[in-house]
This record gives sequence, C-alpha cells and structure tokens, in this order.
Amino acid sequence: MLYPLKFRPRLKKRIWGGRLLSERLGKRVPKDSVVGESWEISGVDGDISIVSNGPLAGNNLEELIEVYMGELVGDRVYEKFGLEFPLLIKYIDAQDKLSVQVHPDDELAAERHVDHGKTEMWYILETAPDAELYIGFKEKLSAEIYNAHVSAHTLPQALSTIRVNPGEAYFIPAGTVHSIGKGVLLAEIQQTSDITYRIYDWDRKDAQGHARELHTELAADAIHFEENGPYALPIKSKKNEAAVLKKCPYFTTNLLDLDGETERNYVALDSFVIYMPFEGALTVEWDEGSEHFRRGETILLPACIEEVRLKGKGKILEIYIE
Repeated sequence: MLYPLKFRPRLKKRIWGGRLLSERLGKRVPKDSVVGESWEISGVDGDISIVSNGPLAGNNLEELIEVYMGELVGDRVYEKFGLEFPLLIKYIDAQDKLSVQVHPDDELAAERHVDHGKTEMWYILETAPDAELYIGFKEKLSAEIYNAHVSAHTLPQALSTIRVNPGEAYFIPAGTVHSIGKGVLLAEIQQTSDITYRIYDWDRKDAQGHARELHTELAADAIHFEENGPYALPIKSKKNEAAVLKKCPYFTTNLLDLDGETERNYVALDSFVIYMPFEGALTVEWDEGSEHFRRGETILLPACIEEVRLKGKGKILEIYIE
C-alpha cells in the first residue's frame, strides 16, 4: 500500500557551496565537506532517489513507478513520462556565485542529448545582506553583442542584476542566461534534466589552479535572445490556503502558509503531489494513517491518495503537474 514517501537526499559537493543545508535544513553534511545542492527527489540517471521511510524503504523511485505506475505518479503523468520521474527537486546553498549559465529547451535538448530541456523556478529561503541573482539581460542583446561580451570576459556587465530577499520567487524558462549570487539559500523546482551550459565562471580556479570547463559554443545556440522577463513572480498568500506561485506546462508550484490545519483535495488532479516544508513542521493525515515531517524534509504524496489533512505551523511549497 502506498503512503507519503520520504527519500534519502543526494548531497552534491560544489565549489560554491557551504554549510547551510546542514545548519538550516538538517541535512547530514560531513564536517569537512562543502555542499551546494541537496537533490531531494530525482529521476536523473545515476541519481535516482531511494525511499527512506516505511515498508518501501530501500526501493528507488524508478522501481516504484514500474510497480505502481499511475497509482504513484498519476495515469496521465505515467502515460507521458513512463518510468522517468518528471521533476527534479532541490535545495541550493550558494555561498559563492554560481557560474553564469543557460539550459537548453526541450527541442534543443532532444536534438543534442536525447533528453528534456530545463525550465526551473526558485523560491528564496534565506539571503545574506545585499545578495543578488542574475537573470536575463539588462536590455535585449543581439547575438553579436553577446558574443563580444563573452570574448572580452565582460558578460556580467550585460546581465540583469536583482537584489533578492527571503520569500521571493523567480521563474527561469529554458534559454534564459542566469546565475545565483553569493549568500542565497533557495528551493529549486525544475524539469528532470542535468544539462547545463556554463558560459562564464567569474575567472575563478579550483584548488589545483584549474578553471572549470565552459560551453560557450553550445550555449550560443541555446539562448533565447528574444525573451527578457519579467522573471519575478507575484506572491499573494493567505493563511491555510494555497497561493499559486507559478503554473506552467512542466509544473505548478503553490505556497501554503499553514497555521493550524487545512484540507487538500486532489481527486481531479491525476498527479503526484510534492510537499517541501521549509519553515516549521508538517503532519500529513490520510485515510490510512498519518506521518510527521520536519523542516527540510521533502514528501512525495502518491496520486492514489486524493484527500489529506495538513496540520502544523509554517510554510510549505506544494508542487504537482496539471
């Protein structure tokens, strides 16, 4: 019988990472490690999530989809994606700037990599003073001017710089040049894809004096020069109600500001639901039982559980596919 599932986080060492995934979200980061990403739920080859709770502990997500199919992910989702889980859910701790990068859209990713594109969104959990994001360009650029900036190592001068604060959300369509600045802790919801084209890496080198590989030629064809925002998402939350942050073909993400309890009905949804309680704690009750989740744990609610009661006090991201 299916129930709300927890998974073992897959922690990723990154040159720009830090310790906040441990200090703020309870991830078990080794004392001598600098970790930039916690992959909470993943269907990426080589990084498929493994269940950590209940009778299904030890099984990976692909195995569960093979057995439970639409009961787990929804009939419509299963028909479209088969055994591949369609979303990659992360927490990111950027204690230094990420590379300036771009992700291909579905068409280009299919042509080059036989893979999906990467459209994503960010919800900002915590920031250092004066923390920034870089999303899109200050003004529309031609490919020629962009290439000149890349050649001269002046690309940051052309980027739109956004002073960022906790509680904000941003949508980054595939084809958008972007980077996360120093001192940002965020949740990321994205298509299942790990394709990144690095364009500029702030001229830094690793401990051995080596620069990371850049993908400037691949990136040039991936950028959507004709698009330029807006990227910030409006947020109008109400206590114990789901406020839509972003609805797109790849995912819908809502913000739930929980104070007490609320009922959620997914009878007409035909999709799994993901909960990310990033503030406070959460108890999920359904017909067959209940389970408690602390801050920083990510929950996959199977599609066959169509009605739940959420109890607690805090903020939760709710994610599904419509």
